[in-house]
Amino acid sequence: MSTYQVGYFVGSLSSTSINRVLAQALINLAPADLEFTEIPIGTLPLYSPDFDADYPPEARALKDAIAASDAVLFITPEYNRSIPGALKNAIDWASRPWGQNSFDHVPAGVIGASVGQIGTAVAQQSLRGVLSFCNARQMTAPEAYIHFDPDAYVDGQVTDEGTADFLRGYISEFRDHVERVLTVLPRNA
Repeated sequence: MSTYQVGYFVGSLSSTSINRVLAQALINLAPADLEFTEIPIGTLPLYSPDFDADYPPEARALKDAIAASDAVLFITPEYNRSIPGALKNAIDWASRPWGQNSFDHVPAGVIGASVGQIGTAVAQQSLRGVLSFCNARQMTAPEAYIHFDPDAYVDGQVTDEGTADFLRGYISEFRDHVERVLTVLPRNA
């Protein structure tokens, strides 16, 4: 059995991010052949084409982390009906300079949690548009707009069985998506 390396992005920089809680729950519910590494985005400077000839160390580390991953998973909140600026900044760094797009043909998944009723639906649609331009191979279903209930998550475990079943199904579908894409378009071959 192959093991797939999944680099994941938490779109929030908050130390109390509910999306970080969601990330830990997904990791705990994931199939055994998925290994997860967070790709940090908090120390990246703001992207500018002025850096294209000489990327700073933080941006090189970002691109290296994506290159070391078989797939990427975005776990993001919704800010002002879109994706957080820090996440967009990371995507801009990773997709540049022109011709060196780190997301090209990479299997990708999108999920997010919010205390609001629409659970990051609009942010995810915005993110999907950006990832389409970056030519990432997105899992389009199931969609996962999580209405976050803090009582359903304790120490990285999901206590609500309905939520746990849904998240287990989502991450299992993501695993299958990664396998399908990599069968057709192997990474680092």
